[in-house]
Amino acid sequence: MSSNIPTRRITRTTRTTTAKDNENANARPSRITTRAKPAALTAATTATGGTSRATAGTAASRAKMNDTKADAPAGKRKREALGEVTSLVTNNKPGGKGKDKEDIKKEKFDGVVIKSKVITTRQPLRTVAGTRQTTRTTTTTVQNRTLEEVKEETEVIKVPDENAMVIDPPAPALPSITVRRSMVSKETAAASVRHSTVHAHRRTSARSTIVQRQVVEEVEASRVFKKRRTSSDAPQEDPAAIEEARLLAEEEEAAARLAAEIEAYAEEPEADSEGSQWEDLDADDVDDPLMVSEYVVEIFNYLKQVEATTMPNPNYMESQKELAWKMRGILTDWLIQVHVRFRLLPETLFLCVNIIDRFLSARVVSLAKLQLVGVTCMFIAAKFEEVVAPSVSHFLMCADASYTESEILQAERYVLKTLDWNMSYPNPVHYLRRISKADEYNVRVRTLAKYLLEIQCLEWRLIAAPPSLMAAAAIWLARLALGMENWTPNLAHYSSYCESALVPTANLMLNYILKPIRHDSFHKKYAGKRYFKSSVYMRDWALTRWEEGTQVNLYKELPRLKAEIRLERQAEELRMQHEGESQAEHLEV
Repeated sequence: MSSNIPTRRITRTTRTTTAKDNENANARPSRITTRAKPAALTAATTATGGTSRATAGTAASRAKMNDTKADAPAGKRKREALGEVTSLVTNNKPGGKGKDKEDIKKEKFDGVVIKSKVITTRQPLRTVAGTRQTTRTTTTTVQNRTLEEVKEETEVIKVPDENAMVIDPPAPALPSITVRRSMVSKETAAASVRHSTVHAHRRTSARSTIVQRQVVEEVEASRVFKKRRTSSDAPQEDPAAIEEARLLAEEEEAAARLAAEIEAYAEEPEADSEGSQWEDLDADDVDDPLMVSEYVVEIFNYLKQVEATTMPNPNYMESQKELAWKMRGILTDWLIQVHVRFRLLPETLFLCVNIIDRFLSARVVSLAKLQLVGVTCMFIAAKFEEVVAPSVSHFLMCADASYTESEILQAERYVLKTLDWNMSYPNPVHYLRRISKADEYNVRVRTLAKYLLEIQCLEWRLIAAPPSLMAAAAIWLARLALGMENWTPNLAHYSSYCESALVPTANLMLNYILKPIRHDSFHKKYAGKRYFKSSVYMRDWALTRWEEGTQVNLYKELPRLKAEIRLERQAEELRMQHEGESQAEHLEV
């Protein structure tokens, strides 16, 4: 079915488009534009007489432009720099404005009078610039002189403060000294008044005794009033002075007791495993086959012989070209983080660090392979100590896949071959449990000793200490920090070390604690409730007695520490006794 409606032809209009290259161009609504007519069509229209206003105007403008181009010189005209300079330049054309400017002899340019008939160069501009520069220099010189004079006057007028660099404010004068000075000044005034009165009495005989009495009464009134003390009145005392005297007496008494305690500690004999009486604690474990009480003494004697064969070189870092002790601390701190992540046994970590130190004592390792050595040694130690050890893929995930499984397995064979497959390392945890038995299995002391024992993994100065010595020193320092200063004969016997032999190793542990925290994983591990916040407790205990970063000498500080512990214990006993008495009185009432 056809439609009778005629179809309308759509015409396409020309639109202006915005250039894509211009990113700041704004899009405008499209406008319909008309195209210009060609020249032929314009000529034809003109010939027929059908010109329009626009065409006539365009032709006139074109003719004017052609005339201008014809009159212009051949060379390109330069743009004028300054209108004033151009107005001074003489025109070469005869007649006109240039001729009038030749008669002018004085012109002003920017406030400067220029005397010349004909100016053909830009010399005035140079003269004016030089004048400006001279003016600025003179002004600057005047300003500088003025500032210097003002500065000198300020320095002369300024009065220096005597307490400008004083750190502490001057101490206030004591009240007793002030009173005495006032009394002395008033007595001096009274004496001068008396002296003047005597002279006045000598000069004039008309004055009577009444004048002298008035002067004496004035002097007595000017003196400090004092209450007459009778036999029944008690002297008035300042309560602040009484409290200060009491505190001073207590401090002197505490210092005397501290000195007496230090002398008593110096005179008492040292606990020795041979000279003192110790108890046989293994006799109670005869019925327990797991404790092997029949062979335990021989086992630990053998371990003390073996530990000498598995000790690394304490100065092996001197032979390493690319490594340093700081890098070892960073590596072991990262291994502690891996150890916590896999929840491995404490023996695994100590064996891993021992394998690393022994391997680095025998071989030179580059910095790029140091992490590979650490991962491989942890893998070996886990296979030796753990019941279910993590696989190679687990260690690769901890190392962010920096190495491949084949590299770790190849490194494992190389490390074991270097150490001659000798993994019989006497673990310090075994010695720690042995000594803890003599300490009646104090859980708080043993947990704190585990923290101190693990410092060996990070502090390179403790590499030279045998595992048995490390365990004994950790127990000794933990007991000292918890207020147990006595090294009993049982502890000396089952640790096989006297107290004097433990002080140097414990001193290194204490100095490490006083240093700023450098190994965050190790500090955070023992800052949790599981380990009784051992790292926080030991650091607070050390910082309350010494400043951070100081090197402590325990040989000198030990008598004072023990005396303080004894005094604190006595004060605690007295406090408990008073509390018990008060409670008993309360119950009786």
